[in-house]
Amino acid sequence: MKTLDAVSSTIVCTDRGIVENTVIAKLSDAPVFVHLDAHCLVVEKPSGLLCVPGRGPDKQDCLAARVQALVADALVVHRLDMATSGLWLMARGADMQRRLSRAFAEREVSKRYVAVVAGRLDAPGAAIGGWSTIDLPLAADWPNRPRRIVDLQTGKPSITRWRVLGHEAAATRVELEPVTGRSHQLRVHLQALGHPILGDTLYAPQEVQERAPRLLLHASGLRLAHPAGEAPLDLSSPATF
Repeated sequence: MKTLDAVSSTIVCTDRGIVENTVIAKLSDAPVFVHLDAHCLVVEKPSGLLCVPGRGPDKQDCLAARVQALVADALVVHRLDMATSGLWLMARGADMQRRLSRAFAEREVSKRYVAVVAGRLDAPGAAIGGWSTIDLPLAADWPNRPRRIVDLQTGKPSITRWRVLGHEAAATRVELEPVTGRSHQLRVHLQALGHPILGDTLYAPQEVQERAPRLLLHASGLRLAHPAGEAPLDLSSPATF
C-alpha cells in the first residue's frame, strides 16, 4: 500500500519503464493507493467523502479530484456511496476507462463488502456453502429521493449474495457480494430482510442509526482481469469497524 502523505513521493510504472515524480504539500487527506500501474489504480475511499463532485460549491471536494491532482489521467469507472468506505477503482486514460466500464457492465468484476447489521441474522437452512441470495427488484423512491425501494412491479432486477461472518452484541457481521450494481442495493436489500446496516441514515430507524458514528459498510474485496492483460487484480481491504 502506498500513501502519498509526504512532501514528495515517487510512483514507478515499470511496464512503461518510466518514473513519475510527484511533489505535494503534506496532506493528511492525501489518497491511499492500494494499487497503481500505468493502466489503472485502486485507492482506499474514506467514509464521508464523495467519489465525484456533487451539486453546489460545497460539494466539489471528492476522491476523484484528490487522485487526479496526483495522477492526471485517472478517470472514474464506478462509484461508492458517500457513506461507504473501501476499495475504489479508477482507470488511467480513456481506453482503459472503456475497457473497465465494459467489464463492470458485463459483470466481470467481483466485489465484496463487509457490513454490520442490526439484530441476529442467521442464514436459512437452504444456504449453499453459507451463502444466501436476496433477489428483490429495486426502483427509485421518487417522492423521497435519493432513497430506493423494493418495487415488485416496476423495479429493476437486483441480486445480492450474503453470508454471516459472526454475531456481535445485538448485531451481525455479514459479507456481501452484489451480483447487480443498483444504487443503494446492499442497504435496501438488508433493510428488506429486517436487518438495516448500523449507522445508515437513509434506511435504518433512528435507534439503529445512533448505534454507529458512520455507515458500517466497507468495500473489502475487488477482483478482476487486468484491463491491459497483465496479472489479474485480487485486492483486499479489512474493515476498520
